Amino acid sequence: MTNHTSVRYFVLMGFSDDWNLQILHTVIFLFVYLITLMGNCLIIMAVAFDHHLHSPMYFFLANLSFVDICSISTTLPKSIAVSLTDNKGISFGGCVTQVFFMVTFVGSELALLTIMAYDRYVAICNPLQYKMIMNWNACIQMAVASWTCNLIHAVLETGITFRLNFCDSNMIGQYFCDIPQLQKISCTDTKVNQILILVLGFFFDSFCFALIFASYGYIFSTIIKMPLVQSRHKVFSTCTPHLTVFSVFIITAVFSYMRPKSLSSSIVDLLSAVFYTILPPILNPIIYSLRNKDIQNAVLKLLQNVIYSIDCWQSINFL
Repeated sequence: MTNHTSVRYFVLMGFSDDWNLQILHTVIFLFVYLITLMGNCLIIMAVAFDHHLHSPMYFFLANLSFVDICSISTTLPKSIAVSLTDNKGISFGGCVTQVFFMVTFVGSELALLTIMAYDRYVAICNPLQYKMIMNWNACIQMAVASWTCNLIHAVLETGITFRLNFCDSNMIGQYFCDIPQLQKISCTDTKVNQILILVLGFFFDSFCFALIFASYGYIFSTIIKMPLVQSRHKVFSTCTPHLTVFSVFIITAVFSYMRPKSLSSSIVDLLSAVFYTILPPILNPIIYSLRNKDIQNAVLKLLQNVIYSIDCWQSINFL
């Protein structure tokens, strides 16, 4: 990737120039960041330490929590630092890194949601063959394929973006380096870039969406054929958390990138970016914790063990 730009750093748009509002933004973002880290780390630890959760569904859920941690860590710490120090600059290399990781982690989230939909399809529509189809080798291969494809996708999109010239302005109208905002400030024609990124995104996203919708089409047709209402409710409840998480992800992403230009403004762009970069990571563990009793029990057991360990440590120190 050759650097054809005269810009050595970019300036990120803050939420406000007022010091009091900057402090408020710092407090809110720090709270959201810590809650997101705690919630997703609890999911990962619960899956790791509870042998009842050593199944493909929870293996991919732990992967999803890891992606959420990485995704929110790509944008929020820098935004918090900007508000605290009032230094809105980000180096050219830092901007490249942010774009690369954002594309990787957002794509990985969609890929994992696709795999989880396929997992539910096999579990509900082919329960007798579930263990044979979703064996550990297959699960690991799907996870590795997901990461590999998204890393390649991120390299291509990042390379396409930073082949542009940035010479007239270095002001990014966002609180992180976002590809549409970088295209806006480029002093070269971005039509080819937009077409290439659209083609790459369409090829990857359409495959994931088609597989998710096909999986749930078969799932719903299987549920409808079940004779007992209780069986329908029980089977559908296993899909509810995934459907909710997928809906949150899609709604926020579509609003951010596919809303009409009439709804576009600097404030709306800023808020929409907050929605799609922050809402999925913070809501995913909450949704799964509220809708899945196995996760609830595992997290409670984990917290009880932590509290017990702290009490034992304090008792030893007291003696």
